[in-house]
Amino acid sequence: MPAAELPPRVSGWEWAQAVLLAVNLAWTTLCLGGYLPETMVITSALTALLLGVHFLSCLREKVRTHPAGWFLVPFVAYAAANIVWVTPVRWIGWLDWFGWVQMIAVFWVVLNGVRSPAPRRALFLVLVALGFVAVVLGSYQRFVRPDWLMLGRVQSVYVLGRASGPFGIPNSLAAFFLLLIPALGALTFRRGASATERVMFGWLMLVLGFGLVLTISRGAGIGLALALAVWPMVAARRRSWQRRIRLTAAVLAAVMLAGGALYAASPKIRDRVVTALRDAGEKTRPIMWLASWKLFREHPAWGSGGGSYNVLFEKHRPERFPDEPQWAHNDYLNTLSDYGLAGFTLFFGAVGAIARRCFSRRREERAGTTGVWVDERAFISALAVGTLAFGFQLIVDFHFKIPALAMAFATVAALVVGRAWPVATGPEPKSGVWNVAFAVVGVGGAAAIALWIVPDFRGEAFRYRGRETIDRLAISPPAQAGYRAGLTAARADLARAVALSPANGQAWSDLAYVTALWAHVEPGRTVELGREAEAAAERALTISRVGPESWIRRGVARDMQGRWLEGGNDFTRATSIAPHNAITWYYYADHLSRKGTERGLAEAALAFCLRLDPGNRPGLALRHRLAISPKAP
Repeated sequence: MPAAELPPRVSGWEWAQAVLLAVNLAWTTLCLGGYLPETMVITSALTALLLGVHFLSCLREKVRTHPAGWFLVPFVAYAAANIVWVTPVRWIGWLDWFGWVQMIAVFWVVLNGVRSPAPRRALFLVLVALGFVAVVLGSYQRFVRPDWLMLGRVQSVYVLGRASGPFGIPNSLAAFFLLLIPALGALTFRRGASATERVMFGWLMLVLGFGLVLTISRGAGIGLALALAVWPMVAARRRSWQRRIRLTAAVLAAVMLAGGALYAASPKIRDRVVTALRDAGEKTRPIMWLASWKLFREHPAWGSGGGSYNVLFEKHRPERFPDEPQWAHNDYLNTLSDYGLAGFTLFFGAVGAIARRCFSRRREERAGTTGVWVDERAFISALAVGTLAFGFQLIVDFHFKIPALAMAFATVAALVVGRAWPVATGPEPKSGVWNVAFAVVGVGGAAAIALWIVPDFRGEAFRYRGRETIDRLAISPPAQAGYRAGLTAARADLARAVALSPANGQAWSDLAYVTALWAHVEPGRTVELGREAEAAAERALTISRVGPESWIRRGVARDMQGRWLEGGNDFTRATSIAPHNAITWYYYADHLSRKGTERGLAEAALAFCLRLDPGNRPGLALRHRLAISPKAP
C-alpha cells in the first residue's frame, strides 16, 4: 500500500481493540480453549466490550468498512431466525449462534478496526506466544504428567500420551499450530530478514512443529500436507503447469520423507498409523457423519435447527455406540445438519466468495509493502496456507465449536483478507446521522450480548457444575461421606442455573434429577420430592420435548409418587426417542422392576440395555438386585 494511504499514526482506539482481542485470545486459549461455560462468561463479556469499543470508535475515527465483513452478516441474521423458528432446543441454539457471532465479530473488528501494521503485528505475535506456551504445556503433559489438564481437570484416558496443551483435545492444539507454522516458515526464509530474525522465527517454527508432532494428530498432518501441496498449484499462476507440478511433487516428497522419519522414530505415531490402517481410516467418525447426513436429508432446506445435532443424534444412534458425540466431528456436515442448505450456503458460500475475491485480484491491485513483514506478500500467502490447512482439518473435527480456535482462525483470516483484498482506508466524509446510527446499532448489539448471552453462560456454568456433581454422586451410596453435602451444593447450583437462565431446558431436567436424588437423603419426603421433581421435569418438557432425558426425569418423579402407569408412559416415550441408548433402557427396566408382575418385561428391557452397553454400571447393579430378589408368585 502506498505510504500516502497509511494513517499518520496508530490511534488509541485501534490499540484498544487489539489489546482487548489479545487479552480475550489469551484468556480463552489458556482455559481449555473456552470449552467450559464458566470460561465463556468472561470471554463473551470481553467480546461485548470489544464490539462496544469498536463501534464507539466509529464516532471518532470513521473508516470505510471492508466489504468482506458484510458478506457474513446474512448468515448471522439467518442463524438467529433459525433459532427462533426451527431449532427444538433454543437454549443450546442461542449459545451455538453466539459462537458464530463471536467468530464473525473478531473477523470484522480485525478487518475494520485493526488496520495499521503495528497492532496487526502484535496480534500475530500474541498468537505465536500462545503457541509457544502451548508447546511448553504439551511437553509437560507428554513427558511429566500425561493426565494433566488446565483448570485442575484430568485428561481423558483415550488421548493419554498425546499433547493437548491448554486445550483438552490434541487435535485442537494441532489446529492452533496449523495457523502459525507456515507463516513462521515464511518469516524465516523471507528476503531481507536479518540473521536475528531468521534464527528467532526459525527456532519458533521448529518449536511449534515439535508441538504439532506431540499431538500425533493425523487430521492436522494430512491437512497441512494437502495445503502445502495445493498451494503451488493455485498460487504460482504466472509459472507453467510443469513448474507447478514439480513444486507440488517436491512438497509431497518432503512431506513423505518427514512422515517416514517420524514413523520410524516414534512408537506412538506408528501405533496411530497402524490403528488407522486396521480400522480403514476411522471407526467412530463415520457413524457421526452418517447421522448428520441423515438429519440433513430429513430437513434439507433449513436444517434440524442450530445446536440440535447432539440431541437429535439419538434417533440415529446405532447399537453398541455409547459415546456422546456432542458435535458431528466435521464442521461442514454439522453446519449442513443444523442450518440446512440455506445456512451452509450463506456461511461457507460467503467464505468461498471472499477467498475467490482475494485470489482473483490482479497483481497490481494487491497491497504493496509498507516495509513491515506483517504486510509482505510471502507472509500473507503463508498465513493463507495455514487457514487452508485448518479448513482441511475441519473435515474431521469441530474447531469452529471451540471458541479459542474460532477466534484465532478469524484473526488470521482477517489479516489475510485485509492485505489480499485492500480497500481505501482513509476516513469517510463525516455524515453525522450515519455515524451515530452505525455506532448505536453496534453498541446496542454489544449491550445485548452483555445483558442476554452472558447471563445464559452464567446459568449454563452453574448447571454444568451441578450436573458434574450429581453424576459423581449418582453412582455412590447415599451413606458415603460427603454425599449430602455434595447434593446440597448441586441443588443450590441448579436452582441458581434456572434462575439465571429460565429457558435452559437441560437445567430444569437436571434440577428434577437432583431433587429425585434428595429422596435418598430424606426418604420420608419421597412423595413430596417426587412432586417437586415432576414440576421441574414438566418445565423442561414445556421448553423442549425432543430429548429423552426430560421424559426419564418425569417418569422417575411419577414413580416416586406411586403413579406407575403414568411413569411408564414417560419411559416408553424416552425409549422411542432414543431406541439404542442404554441409559433409557436401564431406567425403563428399573421402572418395570418396581411391579412384581412385570418381572419378565423388566429382565427383557435390562437384557437389551446390557446388550447395548455390556459395562453399564447401573444396569449391572439392577441385574444383581433382580437376581437376589424373590420372584412374584
